[in-house]
Amino acid sequence: MGIPDAGGPGSADGLPGLPPEWGRVIVPDDAAALADEAALVRRELRREATRRRWQRRLGGTGHRMLGLPLLVLLVVALTTTAALLAVAWPRPPRGGDRPTVVPYPPPSGLAGRPLPAVDLLDADQSPVPLRGLLPAVIILVDACECAAQVAAATAATPPGVHVVLVGPSAATPGDGATGTGPPPGDPPARVLTDPSGSLRAFLQVPARPDSATVLLVTRSGALHRVVSQARTVEDYRADLVALVR
Repeated sequence: MGIPDAGGPGSADGLPGLPPEWGRVIVPDDAAALADEAALVRRELRREATRRRWQRRLGGTGHRMLGLPLLVLLVVALTTTAALLAVAWPRPPRGGDRPTVVPYPPPSGLAGRPLPAVDLLDADQSPVPLRGLLPAVIILVDACECAAQVAAATAATPPGVHVVLVGPSAATPGDGATGTGPPPGDPPARVLTDPSGSLRAFLQVPARPDSATVLLVTRSGALHRVVSQARTVEDYRADLVALVR
């Protein structure tokens, strides 16, 4: 049988003062009657101790162990996103970043331009100003055997128009290697050499073994037409009359 705290707070029974909301407190005579309450309190204390222990682990070493994998995953995600954006981002067309530098225009764009002021060499290695032979049909035969074409061009060229045959080096009449010897006919073609390749550099047209390059130049020094691959005189016969106008 318990002893009731009849006196309440400050009573003569010697019990400490308790909050009024606890109501009437009965103290049992046998402490074994409080075994269930004691077990409940111990379970709560153990649960609280376990919770605090895990909190310390996660907030200390456990947190650092988990932090490195999370950082790696974050870096991988950012790198993948940046790569996808770089692939999907619209780009300017190729060659749009910087213009292509072309030293000289192609043959189709040379019509109307002035013939460059170059000096070629004659058989005596004396310089000959090319602009002093205008109007002219200038035939570059530095890679082909074009003797037949040169002879046909000489026969078809109107009077007063020079036929200038240009090769890389001097050749003797009848030389079959390049066909640059003076062809038959009256007047003969003027044979000059261009060791430095200045005309080829101006035209930006490669030499071909099966064709010649022909420049039709007017009296004023303007290029009337450039035929990059002429195999016969028929490729430019219709333009010859324009050189005497």
